[in-house]
Amino acid sequence: MTPLGAVFRPQLAPERLRSVARLADDAGLDELWLWEDCFREGGISTAAAALAWTERVRVGVGLLPVPLRNVAITAMEAASLHRMFPGRAILGVGHGVQDWMGQVGARVESPVTLLREHLLALRALLAGERVTVDGRYVKLDDVALDWPPDGPSGGVLAGATGPRSLRLTGEAADGTILTAATNAEGVRKARQLVEEGRAAAGRGAGRHPVVVYLLTATGPDADTRLRAELVAEGLDSVPDLGVAGDAGAVAKAVERLVEAGADSVVLQPTADEPDPEGFVRFAAEEVRPLVP
Repeated sequence: MTPLGAVFRPQLAPERLRSVARLADDAGLDELWLWEDCFREGGISTAAAALAWTERVRVGVGLLPVPLRNVAITAMEAASLHRMFPGRAILGVGHGVQDWMGQVGARVESPVTLLREHLLALRALLAGERVTVDGRYVKLDDVALDWPPDGPSGGVLAGATGPRSLRLTGEAADGTILTAATNAEGVRKARQLVEEGRAAAGRGAGRHPVVVYLLTATGPDADTRLRAELVAEGLDSVPDLGVAGDAGAVAKAVERLVEAGADSVVLQPTADEPDPEGFVRFAAEEVRPLVP
């Protein structure tokens, strides 16, 4: 069965998270995803709260921008979540929005190099290894976690859009997160690039999960809201992007992404979604039963 998730968008105030998380848990949604967008909620703090308020739903963070975080801190926080909430935390990292990184003095000359170094060190630390590395950006001297994850953590996912980043996720990450700007054909191309990266790194064995966000609107004004968001994001010329309609229409859009190579799909409400709790209930109770 394809895991189905929904996004708690950071345009919502942090105090709204509790009701949304509890509803996702009670309604049977597979995953609830959070974003660490500048300059809104922190990804780790909101994930920890959502996990503590719930019992079974998996909580994903997509993404943590690595220019803001020393890799040792990322590893410490990730390991703590994995140990406190075994099997329920999903963590993704990315090179961040470069304009935002520039605003806080964290922009680097080569975001892809930083992401590669961060991924390799982070995965090693979470595997319980003692790490010494003197990279262009990541520097560790005999560092090991006292409390690495106790058992499989599910690995570290990475967000990517361009060909270089997608090949990198195949090379150095345990999974890939694709934005809502990715249609079915984009998923096929991304999967191909990821597999090229895996092959180049000699990582042929095992499945590399691909998570895809799907911009979704439902309700009487769904078409209008979806169109407005696509125009605002400059994505209105991309064919077959997003979905507006009832549960059947949304389920078919999810199936198209899965057929193209997605392993899990996360429904992303529009920024002006009038009822976040209702959206989560719609995803869990109406769309989830229709997705094989």
